[in-house]
Amino acid sequence: MFVADRAPSLKTVLLATGVVLTMAMGVRHGFGFWMQPISQAHGWTRETYSLAQAMQNLMWGAIGPFAGMAADRFGTMRVVLVGAVSYAAGLFWMALVKDPTLFVLGTGLFVGLGLACTAFGAVSGIIGRVAPAEKRSWAFGISGAAGSLGQFMLMPIEQQLISAVGWQNAFYILGALLVALMVPMAFYLREPAVTHAHGPQQSIREAATEALGNRSFLLLVAGYFVCGFQLVFIGVHMPAYLKDKGIANPGVAVMALALIGLFNIFGSYYAGKLGGRLPKRYLLSAIYFARALAITLFLLAPLMPITVYLFAAAMGVLWLSTVPLTNGIIAGVFGVKHMSMLAGIVFFSHQLGSFLGVWLGGYLYALQGNYDVVWGITIGLGVMAGLVNLPINERPLARMQAA
Repeated sequence: MFVADRAPSLKTVLLATGVVLTMAMGVRHGFGFWMQPISQAHGWTRETYSLAQAMQNLMWGAIGPFAGMAADRFGTMRVVLVGAVSYAAGLFWMALVKDPTLFVLGTGLFVGLGLACTAFGAVSGIIGRVAPAEKRSWAFGISGAAGSLGQFMLMPIEQQLISAVGWQNAFYILGALLVALMVPMAFYLREPAVTHAHGPQQSIREAATEALGNRSFLLLVAGYFVCGFQLVFIGVHMPAYLKDKGIANPGVAVMALALIGLFNIFGSYYAGKLGGRLPKRYLLSAIYFARALAITLFLLAPLMPITVYLFAAAMGVLWLSTVPLTNGIIAGVFGVKHMSMLAGIVFFSHQLGSFLGVWLGGYLYALQGNYDVVWGITIGLGVMAGLVNLPINERPLARMQAA
């Protein structure tokens, strides 16, 4: 029931993981819509909800390497099943709990575990193991596009659900939908026992020690920290930022976040496709430099719906396009046997950045009444990440060549 005699086809894996990622990332990207209604209902400042989102991102990152280990060792199917249940429980928790401390802790644990078991890190291993080497970067691009499709599709739905049935009932509906769609897809991700995996027979400890002692891996870790800081700050705080600046129509924020998802479908796909032809490190650097430029132009331009939409489209192209390139470098340098675990370690850095970005946004807003300093930090970090990725060495390790 739990272990397949042979690996599923690449088409099956991409379809099943596509549905899982669509739901996992689509629901997660809409959490910014709940900031104001939850804060108003409970009499909280924005810092409380921001801290809950920061804790969720931190736990997602902290649990990610262990979820990756479990996926590599026991199979992706089991991990996705656990994640679907935990994710839904987290949404129910957010709907029911009124105590701020319990809200922060429960959101962090349940939603963080759910995302760690259903997002990119957990499913990257099976994609890397099933896809031929020449199609691997492309396959990672397809999975990134699926996460973006979820953002594009679910953003308007989530906002309409909040308006139509209330913010609490919206959580209940989305939680039920997560279980209904993710659980059946998990059973298409059954794999042969791990001993059938290709590549050198390293232990988990050996693989982790090797990666953490590798300069290029550490540079990837540093760059991914910036990615998390930028994306989660923008994703969570953008609706409130626009309202503060006089764009009171919530439809503008909904459209902006949906456009990010729409354009990221193309950005992720073509980043993965280009990653099979061009050096991935140069593409990563270009993405980070372009983000810094896009944010700068957005802050300098007059704020109106059209400039918001143009910024959203530009950021959408750059949003998750780092994922197929980063995972492609990991698979190319270290192999695919421990792919999910190594991707989880890199992603932990991403989530440390996410924690700092979303929390700092709320903290500095409460302190200063604006987001100016955080916007400046996102620009500076983008330039830094662009420089950090340039010296990465993409050649397979000597042991891989010998094998």
